[in-house]
Order: sequence, then structure tokens, then C-alpha cells
Amino acid sequence: MQSRYFDVYEGWQKDPEGFWKSASTAIDWFREPEKIFDRDEGVYGRWFTGGETNTCYNCLDRHVAAGRGGQRAFIHDSAMTGRQKTFTYAEVLDEVKAIAAVLVDLGISKGDRVVIYMPMVPEAIFSMLACARLGAVHSVVFGGFAAQELAARLNDSEAKLVISASCGLEPGRIVAYKPLLDQAIELARVKPKHCLILQREQLRAELRAERGELDFAQTVEKARGRDVPCVPVKATDPLYILYTSGTTGQPKGVVRDNGGHMVALHWSMENIFGVKPGEVFWTASDIGWVVGHSYIVYGPLLTGNTSVIFEGKPVGTPDAGTFWRVVSDHDVKVLFTAPTAFRAIRRDDPDGELVEKYHLTGMRALFLAGERADSETLKWAEQKLKIPVIDHWWQTETGWPVAANTVGLGLMPVKHGSPTRPMPGYALDVLDDAGHPVPRGTLGNIVIKLPLPPGCLVSFWNADQRFREACLEEFPGYYKTADAGMMDEDGYIFVMARTDDIINCAGHRLSTGAMEEVCAKHPDVAECAVIGVHDKTKGQIPCGFMVLKNHVSRETSDIAREVAELVRNEIGPVAAFKTVMVVHKLPKTRSGKILRGTMQKIADDMPWKMPATIEDAGVLDEITAILKANGYAREGSGLKQST
Repeated sequence: MQSRYFDVYEGWQKDPEGFWKSASTAIDWFREPEKIFDRDEGVYGRWFTGGETNTCYNCLDRHVAAGRGGQRAFIHDSAMTGRQKTFTYAEVLDEVKAIAAVLVDLGISKGDRVVIYMPMVPEAIFSMLACARLGAVHSVVFGGFAAQELAARLNDSEAKLVISASCGLEPGRIVAYKPLLDQAIELARVKPKHCLILQREQLRAELRAERGELDFAQTVEKARGRDVPCVPVKATDPLYILYTSGTTGQPKGVVRDNGGHMVALHWSMENIFGVKPGEVFWTASDIGWVVGHSYIVYGPLLTGNTSVIFEGKPVGTPDAGTFWRVVSDHDVKVLFTAPTAFRAIRRDDPDGELVEKYHLTGMRALFLAGERADSETLKWAEQKLKIPVIDHWWQTETGWPVAANTVGLGLMPVKHGSPTRPMPGYALDVLDDAGHPVPRGTLGNIVIKLPLPPGCLVSFWNADQRFREACLEEFPGYYKTADAGMMDEDGYIFVMARTDDIINCAGHRLSTGAMEEVCAKHPDVAECAVIGVHDKTKGQIPCGFMVLKNHVSRETSDIAREVAELVRNEIGPVAAFKTVMVVHKLPKTRSGKILRGTMQKIADDMPWKMPATIEDAGVLDEITAILKANGYAREGSGLKQST
């Protein structure tokens, strides 16, 4: 069937406010908006001003009132404990009301901030919804996050309450959360008045009543059965603050509102992801990231879907077939995860033997986002799953896809390496550093014309001027994505790298992402990263790091030479791509982003700081050692690490 995308996008272009007014009818309002868009409000304007609503009401109460309380809302599947549990919409509503009652008793009301520091357990999501029910502003911090970073978020948000757990579960280890929380509170200038702690049987924490520490389960049980109504909030009131990963010093809190957020997410579930109410939608991510906020919690509930809460990893819990087991067990219709997860699965099961063990005929589509999806990983997934594999692109700041191929509107032709075309609400341009448009097919800065659509950040928490300076001032009239890429003659966008990852080699602007795309074509390469390192003659030259597929037994020197030849043949000698290093793992954040910037600083003997979101700090030791063996990082990591 021909995609309806073009008609829909054109309709938005002709009448943006009419488009979003129509989309807003999918949301229940306590008071209809007076204006769809008010350009005189906020930093760049505000959506649905004058409207009043409640996000928790739209996620839970209205579905129960409509007679769908018996439908599954969540399936909790823990590969770490081997347990599964299902919650209906009515059951979730009861849990949320009980938690909301506890929050009221602890003095939490509309506008107060609550930090949630928990693993992937249902109580974490119920707590998010309880905050939304009261109009309180939640700020979820990834469970196990470093104490210093947690303290910075407590200070910036001025949180009155922390909801946490005794521990998180990782393959082969238990991560104690309470000592990290204790240390964060000691460091923080702003101390929360209370801490609710969910005790997990794997490791219980000592609670100190004199510090306002309460047992989550016991306290909630006492409040069970109380009715706590939804508090009406303005469409423009904040729903949550999400601090971007890797921030140091003064954290950068992305603020999401209530009204526009719901309208955008509801539109995206049906039109982009193509799921119908009642179907199972699984986002294999964490609620500590924006993907979890949008597509584990709020998006699926707004449209009446069943969402999977997964505690585990794509490999190692117990093997590279875990994802297929979850899809088969729960009849998942659409799966959304990060490309890095599929690179790990492909590395451990290159022939896809584990795919064949499970019944996957119900799955209609796989969506990938969070890190560039290289063409070889996309093709592998297409071949093994035999369904559409859709690369789409967005950011913490946007909250929902900027560019995608639309399952709900009908798919457009696929171009590997491109997340396809911009969604309604987003007008994209590609500019040079001086702010001039570049020709089609030319690398430049990807920018979004203002105003940003509903669902995007409205500002940084208590930092409007910082938001203007960081995102709006460099290219007047645009939001700077800080991503580099190009648009082809058909209007497809190609996101090549962060602008920081564009290197200048002897006067030539080169995309490390384009080189990674070529490296990934080598049959023995599972995943790769390319960084620019200092060179006295050329300014910068590329340096490649390769992780090989399991069971590869060839000489690594031969593979390195072949990879260098591939890049030279496809990009040209101008790339000066000669240094290729084979490593066991790449340093990544817990959300799967490769820490290219940290690798580059180590290589160039620049001061660097251990990223707060790093998954395995030990990987940087291997990177440092192999860089030193190749003539880089001469000072060594310890001498150059900044504090």
C-alpha cells in the first residue's frame, strides 16, 4: 500500500495548529485549551495554553472507566530473577492510588519534585504515575548512578522525596543502591525530607527512621484502598525533569510538559509504531532514559497498550536468545531497542541460530534508536527476523521521533543508513557552520526550525538562558540538534555523527560515522568505533576500534589491514584511515552510547573525567593500554584524569 505519510506531512505543513488541534482530541481534557500554540509564552512558545488535564488520568483512569480495567497494562519479566508478573489497568490504578496516598501523607503536592532512583521493577513506574497523579514533578535517575551525580540532581531539582530500592541486579552481581543514596544525600546541599526504600530479597538495606527512611512496601500497604483523585494541572505544567546522560558539574535538566507530551506520544504510537490498543509493545530499555519514559511508560498507557517491563540484558541473561524468548512468551507485536543491543546479539549469535528456537510470527516490526544503526546490523536483523527493521532518530530533548519510517501510515522505501523522513511537527534543514543551507548530499549541521512541536523540551529546569545559549542561539530561528548529517535528493535524512565527532583531516571534513558504516561491512566485525586523534601534519586523523564476532580465529592483523583497505576503497585515501585496533569491548554508557569523546581525550592526552553513566569502567583501561601500544595516550589515563 502507498504510504499516507506524504499527505499527512503536507497537511501539517499547511496548517500546523489545525493538525495538532485534531491530534489533541485523543486526550481527555478537564478544560479545553484556549490556544493551540501561544508564541508569546515560554522560550519559543507553548502548546495548548489554557488547557487543564492530568497525565495519570489519561494513562489509567479513563481506560478503567471505559470498561477496560481487566486488560493487561504491564508485564514484568525479570531475566535476573526468572519471575514474571502481570498487572491489569485496574490493578495498576489501585497501586498508583496507594503510592499517591503515601506521597500526600509525606507532604508531596503539586509542583514538588520527587527523585526516583530504582531498578526496572513495577514499583518504579507506579511511582512515576503517582507523581503525575498529584501534579508532582518526577525526576528519574538511572539506578546505580554515581553518588556525586545523584547529589547534583538532588540539588538542582530540590527534591523533597527520594523513592529508591535496596539494590539492583546485574549479571553476576548485586548493586547496592542504599550506600550510593546515603553518600549522595551526605554530599547534597538540598536534603530530601524522606526516603521510601523498596526492600528486595536479594539484598536488604538498613533503614534509619531518624533520617525519614521508610519501608516502601509496608508504607504503601497501609495506604491501600484510599481514593486519591487526579489533580488537574495546566497543559504547560511540568510532568518531569530528565537530566541528560553524561552531564557533569551543573546538570542539564530537560523539562517535559503534560499536554503537548501526551498529544505527541499518543500520535506517535498509532502513526509511527503502528500499534493498536490491547497489543503488546516492548521497549527494551530503562526508565532512567527518555526512551523508557516515552515508550515503556507513557506512550503505551496513553493508547491502551500492554507494555513489557524487562529486567535483564540482551546477552548474558542467560544468552543471546533472551529477546526472542520475551517476544515469544508475551506475543510482542512491536519491539523497540537500541542498535547496540542488536550488535551484541549478532556478535554472540552471528548465524541467528537462537532466533530459530522461538515462535516470533506475531512480531510485525523492530524499531532501533539511541545510537547510529549501521547498515550491516540492520540488514542482519532484516534477514533473521524477516520483518521491517526501522531505524528512527530522536533525542532526550525531543522526547519522540524526529525522523522515522511510519508503520502506522504505511512504510516508505527503506534506505539503509537513513531514519527516513521527518515527522509532522519537524521541519529539518542542514546548515554549514555559518548558518547557510548546504546542497543536498552535503554534510552539515542538522537543525529543526522553530517552534519545536508538542512533546519536545520546553526548556532546561530553572535555566531558560542556558537553554537559549546551548540550543537556540548558534542558528537563529532553529533548534540545534548537535547532530551532523545530510539530506538526499528524496528528502531522506542521514544522521552521521554528533557534530563533535566530525574530524578535520588535512582540511577535509570527514564523518566518523561514515567510516564506521564501512568498517561494519567487514564480515568479522561485530561493532566498531572511529575517533579523530591529533596529528601534527593533518590536524586530525581517524583511528578505528573493532570488536570481532565470537568464534573469529583469524589473525587480527589481517582483519585490521582489510578494514583499513575497505575504508580507503569506499571513502578514499583522503580519509587517511590506517590505524585499526582490535579490542574485546567498547566503552559505553548504560544506555548503549559509545563514549567516543572520552576515548579521543585519552588518545590525545587531554584531561578527562570518568563518565557517570559508564557501564564498565574497566573497558577504558584496555582502550588506554592499546592506545599506548600504538603510540597514543603517552601520559597514561591516571595522570591525565581530571577531577
